Amino acid sequence: MRSGADWLACATPHEQETFLNDLSKEALLALPFLFEFWALPHQLPPETCEDGRDWRTWLCLGGRGAGKTRAGAEWVRSEVEGAKPLDAGRSSRVALVGETFDQVRDVMIFGDSGIMACSPPDRMPEWHAGKRQLIWPNGAMAQAFSAHEPENLRGPQFDAAWVDELAKWKKSQESWDMLQFGLRLGDMPRQCVTTTPRNVPVLKAIMANPTTVATHAPTEANRAYLADSFLEEIRTRYAGTRLGRQELDGVLLQDTEGALWRQEMIEAVRDDVVPEFDRIVVAVDPPVTGHAGSDECGIVVAGVVCKGAPQDWRAWVLKDASVAASSPTQWAQAAIDAMQEFDADRLVAEVNQGGDMVETIIRQIDPLVPYSGVRASRGKVVRAEPVAALYEQGRVRHVRGLGALEDQMCLMSAHGYAGNGSPDRVDALVWALQDLMIDPASTYKQPQVRGL
Repeated sequence: MRSGADWLACATPHEQETFLNDLSKEALLALPFLFEFWALPHQLPPETCEDGRDWRTWLCLGGRGAGKTRAGAEWVRSEVEGAKPLDAGRSSRVALVGETFDQVRDVMIFGDSGIMACSPPDRMPEWHAGKRQLIWPNGAMAQAFSAHEPENLRGPQFDAAWVDELAKWKKSQESWDMLQFGLRLGDMPRQCVTTTPRNVPVLKAIMANPTTVATHAPTEANRAYLADSFLEEIRTRYAGTRLGRQELDGVLLQDTEGALWRQEMIEAVRDDVVPEFDRIVVAVDPPVTGHAGSDECGIVVAGVVCKGAPQDWRAWVLKDASVAASSPTQWAQAAIDAMQEFDADRLVAEVNQGGDMVETIIRQIDPLVPYSGVRASRGKVVRAEPVAALYEQGRVRHVRGLGALEDQMCLMSAHGYAGNGSPDRVDALVWALQDLMIDPASTYKQPQVRGL
């Protein structure tokens, strides 16, 4: 969906001139403050919940610089302003809640995208610093609150609230609860929450509420208003990391209770410097069937540096080449392509489901490929635990670009896989590191140097 501003920017000079000339003087003056015309799709509130009922919470998730603050400020305007400057709006008592009072004042109210910067001259509210209140010409009032002081929300009552950066509040649950008790005026009090997502219980509970509607957008969605150098720098530094997916893509990344891998563990093993390897393998976890509805085929490339005793070896996960293949030939070709891309020494494939057919399919693509079939005699969790231990020991590193694999890893727990479907990428990872690190260590002898 394109905004009016998109259309105007793409229109011919003649169309632009005609459009602007056709506007009355009053309409031309009002145009800069007509947010529905300029807004990006993710900055506009939803109409209803998915089931058609009225929403109570609009959860506006986004990466850094995605335009969340502007969306929240404009939503407050839409709530308190009427058709004319002195007309009543939908709401007249608004709570503005940020992590600290200074952040409410400096970002939500007086920031570059805050309420004051968005308001037209004839509807500009006045700031009463002593009372920490904004007062509009029509009598609507907004009160500023700090999430560090949740008890200050006990007592006041509201018909609307704007909550900013909830996911990083230290007292998020207490402040949120106090706000909900006070949000009790009018026929349908509601609130807008603008935040970069983090894996915190209060945010997950809000998302699970049936009266919540969540929208989200990456940082790049607002690129027209961001410096090119900023986008280039942050993408260079954080692209392909779980932190980047959270802070730039606005994706809520969840760690499972009892997870074998945690987000902070994976971020700690990121490494952009890749050494020369003694061995490289491509591991494959073939899908049970080969059609459009099959599970993905997990394909992971990893290499190992074997210096000293086995406890000194280090492995690097180099690529997640997994594919959604509609036929066995497609995933076999993807595996062979990964072998050639990294000049791998061996292709390792699980054969529990396909047996000898797995090797047959692969050799139809490359009859001479160095191949080993492996058979799982233990459950997925039992196989994954020794590999997770390698990460805890700091013996495995990750290159960038493994987001989908890392998401699956954080959903593997001692109780099983908490995600949907099968953890095909994790299975392939386990087979790769089993072949490179665990099996050779059990029958240790110094390996031959690669290329000799």
